[in-house]
Parts: sequence; structure tokens; C-alpha cells
Amino acid sequence: MALSMNKVILIGNVGQDPDVRTIPSGARVCKISVATTENYKDKSGEWVDSTEWHRVVLWDYLADRAEKYLKRGSKVCIEGKNKTTKYEKDGVTHYTTEVIARDLILLDPKNRDSSSVSDESASYSSPGTNNSAASDDNGDDDIPF
Repeated sequence: MALSMNKVILIGNVGQDPDVRTIPSGARVCKISVATTENYKDKSGEWVDSTEWHRVVLWDYLADRAEKYLKRGSKVCIEGKNKTTKYEKDGVTHYTTEVIARDLILLDPKNRDSSSVSDESASYSSPGTNNSAASDDNGDDDIPF
């Protein structure tokens, strides 16, 4: 069996306020777009900014965190995996690629204003991932390490 990995790490800015919905199964899903910008010199020596937009999907706990703390312009780090979906519309096959988030790290400076995150960890992981910085605000401080 060949070794493979599907891992995406994005550091950028949120393009619009989070769109959070509850699907019929009861799960919460949040969709955001994240812009990443690359600077380089073109052939004439001029600096060029190239912005790429990424569709990001956050589920359940991460959707709740995104809804609570993110807004248009927020600086974030997203770790996840690429997923391409195929669908048909008007007889034409379309493909869309999204990043399914596993981790969300808030990169905006704390205490920017009174509504900023000040007493919680700024790093969140989906349940089941190993991230000692993740916080659930449920008072589980009895971890033995």
C-alpha cells in the first residue's frame, strides 16, 4: 500500500461572516472562505500580489467556535484536508474543492476590543483530535498532566 497524505494548512483572512446552519441530522456546519495572498516579483521586477480564495467547511464544535469568534477580516489558521465533490447542474458536471477543517486557530491579537477572546484558548480542534491547547469551557481541569 502506498503512503499518502491529504493535509492542508491555510493562514489567511476570513472573506465573509460565517454561514452556520443545522442540517436535518442535527449536526452544525459552518462555511467560510479564506483568502491567502502571495507576493512575488514578475518578469519586469514589479511586485505582484496574488490572492487565492479557499472554501472551508467546519463541523459541530468548530462550527460553534467559528460562529462565536470569526467575522469578515478575521485572521485564522485552518488545518484540514481537501475534499472534491462532483455534482451535475443543468446537464453539466461541476466540481468543487473544499477544505474540511480539523483545527481552527484564531490569529487576531487578543484584547483588540472588549468583545475579543481574552480568557479562552485561541486554538480549537475537532473532538477526537489530540490538541492539548483546545478548550471546551466545561471546567474539565482535572486532567492529570
